[in-house]
Amino acid sequence: VHTSYNQTVAATGRLSSTDPNLQNIPIRGTGLGAEIRKAFIAEKGFKLLSVDYSQMELRIIAHLSQDENMMKVFKNKEDIHTNTAAAIFEVLPGEVTADMRRDAKTINFGILYGLSSFGLASRIGAVSRTDAKEFIDKYFEEYPDVQNYIEGIKAEVHEKGFIRHELGRIRKFPEIKSSQFFVRSAAERAAINFPIQGLQADVLKIAMLNIHKEIDGRPDNIRMLMQVHDELVFEVKEDEVEKWVKRVKTLMEDAVQLSVPVIAEAKVGNNWGEMEKV
Repeated sequence: VHTSYNQTVAATGRLSSTDPNLQNIPIRGTGLGAEIRKAFIAEKGFKLLSVDYSQMELRIIAHLSQDENMMKVFKNKEDIHTNTAAAIFEVLPGEVTADMRRDAKTINFGILYGLSSFGLASRIGAVSRTDAKEFIDKYFEEYPDVQNYIEGIKAEVHEKGFIRHELGRIRKFPEIKSSQFFVRSAAERAAINFPIQGLQADVLKIAMLNIHKEIDGRPDNIRMLMQVHDELVFEVKEDEVEKWVKRVKTLMEDAVQLSVPVIAEAKVGNNWGEMEKV
């Protein structure tokens, strides 16, 4: 099976996968998606190595906004979802329940997509728009510079009609001038997300180029097989797994310098559906 990776389809700069789309195979659960992943098997004498960035989008928003509270969480190696849950539910971190953390995770990632109180209420469920708005207000009380950053992006896209991310990629938003409110709102949400997702995409491409230089000419030791969002999958000779785990992690973490630590996590297994952290 050989997918095709497309450079110019996704507006954010992400690679897209077609014929077949390897990026749409479900990750979680025990259904058909999990069974399909088990079909991706390492060659005899090799293991599959998967390395992906940990909470990269949230680390990037901390870096771009320079929000002191959010940067502190990552610098101290604390859990960002637990910290957010403690803030919005007004409890101590040790009192955060699994449900609270799950809702906070929805908020953390929803903010990156310009999620409204209506959108948040529908995603969380069993919460009113009033409660959802209160959650968002408390989120911005905890991370005030994230709100300042988002408002700055909105102003910039209305003024210029485009957004440029930190490494120079530009995305134009002509629809920001639309007479229709919902079209303008959608453009604002996409503009808020672009510097985050676009930077994440290009950082991964830089990492891929650096890794390629390192492994080029060594197909008997390691091969880069797939890129799935912020995950890279390799086939590695069994007796060299430990060596390449360390090297690939380092190359991915060093691909960009942010104001907070960049963390890559590795998993190894005989097939893509049964991988264990290393």
